[in-house]
Amino acid sequence: MDDDLRDLPGLPDVASRALGGSVVHVSDELFAAGENLIRPEAPAHDPAAFGARGKVYDGWETRRRRTPGNDIAIVRLGVPSVVESVVVDTAYFTGNFPAGASVEALDAPGRPSVEELLASDWAGLVARVALTGNSRTVLPVDPRRCTHVRLSIYPDGGVARLRVHGRPSPDPALLTGTIDLAALENGGDVVECSDMYYASARNLLMPGRARTTGEGWENARRRDDGHDFVTVRLAGAGRVRRVVVDTSCFVGNAPGEVAVLGCAVDDGAAGRDGSEWRELVARTRVQPDLRHVFPVPPGDPVTHVRLEVFPDGGLARLRVHGELV
Repeated sequence: MDDDLRDLPGLPDVASRALGGSVVHVSDELFAAGENLIRPEAPAHDPAAFGARGKVYDGWETRRRRTPGNDIAIVRLGVPSVVESVVVDTAYFTGNFPAGASVEALDAPGRPSVEELLASDWAGLVARVALTGNSRTVLPVDPRRCTHVRLSIYPDGGVARLRVHGRPSPDPALLTGTIDLAALENGGDVVECSDMYYASARNLLMPGRARTTGEGWENARRRDDGHDFVTVRLAGAGRVRRVVVDTSCFVGNAPGEVAVLGCAVDDGAAGRDGSEWRELVARTRVQPDLRHVFPVPPGDPVTHVRLEVFPDGGLARLRVHGELV
């Protein structure tokens, strides 16, 4: 799992392959594929791993440049987002990291081709900065909405990961009808969680089905009388129709029971005193390794939901289906 996913209430990595990001173009990838830049897991390294072209690295690595210019990688974000920071990670690249890097942004409607992207006017996001080997360089930026980012390295070398942290900002025209109000790609996010010892609560809101417990949320075993919970800010105020609580892959470590509450507030406090919450799904027993679908009685719109697990345990996904108001 990517360590960045534990940085709540920080922003999600909107370039991650787990959220649908894609490396659509690289100028060169002779030694290591550009696609590695957006892998969600932390970089790994095997000192003994060598291939026909040299040392095997978990990252993007270009050949030694013998002509003027520099190398680039273009990443399409998983969802249009307002980007607030960028991380350039040169983990394990020590004698072959770039001397510097810069990042540019593009807000492109539709589905532009690589040729159209290369011919576009890109806006500066991060001015050229010096890099060091085997380190994470965190670069705050002036918030800007974009669909693509372009990483330029000077003049060549290797980068393990590119993290682009931002707030998903999908096209409102695509959020009509019944949607998953909690989905990260629709603008939902986790704002509070009691415990994320094994895996991040933000995984609950990721697209698709979890393939392992590491792709869900898992807390530590409780040894007290309390219980664990996750609070989610929805994409907007919405009327909830049904909730899906998915324990897939969690066999001996699923919760015994769950409940889902909702509230409507204007800020991130989201009913921490308990006074604003109302019941969406009553406390009920759940089974391991199963998708549970719960209908929700008609009621007023809510802006936040709180998933409570009793006493602890892991979940693969949380879906909150409804209509924005």
